[in-house]
Amino acid sequence: MEVKDYLDNAQESMEMAVEYLDDSLAHIRAGKASPRLLDNIRVDYYGSMSPISNVANISVPDARTIAITPWEKSMFKEIEKAIINSDLGITPENNGEVIRLSIPPLTEERRKNLVKQSKAEAENAKVSIRNARREAIEGLKKEVKKGMSEDVEKDGENEVQKLHDKYMKKIDEVFAAKEKEILTV
Repeated sequence: MEVKDYLDNAQESMEMAVEYLDDSLAHIRAGKASPRLLDNIRVDYYGSMSPISNVANISVPDARTIAITPWEKSMFKEIEKAIINSDLGITPENNGEVIRLSIPPLTEERRKNLVKQSKAEAENAKVSIRNARREAIEGLKKEVKKGMSEDVEKDGENEVQKLHDKYMKKIDEVFAAKEKEILTV
């Protein structure tokens, strides 16, 4: 393999770590209404478990409300049951037309716990990035034993380190944005 192959593999792994972090943080409820809070909730739709977004229209009319409009009247009870049984911790309100979820404001203690949880997710992503860097550097060292020049290997290591620094900075930015979102009252 060439230096570029190791760099590409490392960059791909690092990119996936950032995307995974983005996705993980999107599912942490920060006191703001977001349709993504419902991503993991499944409803029984004619015998198969489907995401709510496949059986209803989901909208966010304001910062504290999620409105769910089922496409079929028969789905009201299923959607309500799925939300109640989920770990969302919100009781749905049904007026026969729309199911409303009112997002309660977070307590100070809950905010601190969510920041802690977000920080743990960010740390996991950083570990993934460090692992990608380590694997790339180990691969480059093996190539030296197969005949690659040490100068090329050192240049490759420097490039891997630059990638590492770039993605670590990205993770810090993603975490900082989420922390700000959680702590904003």
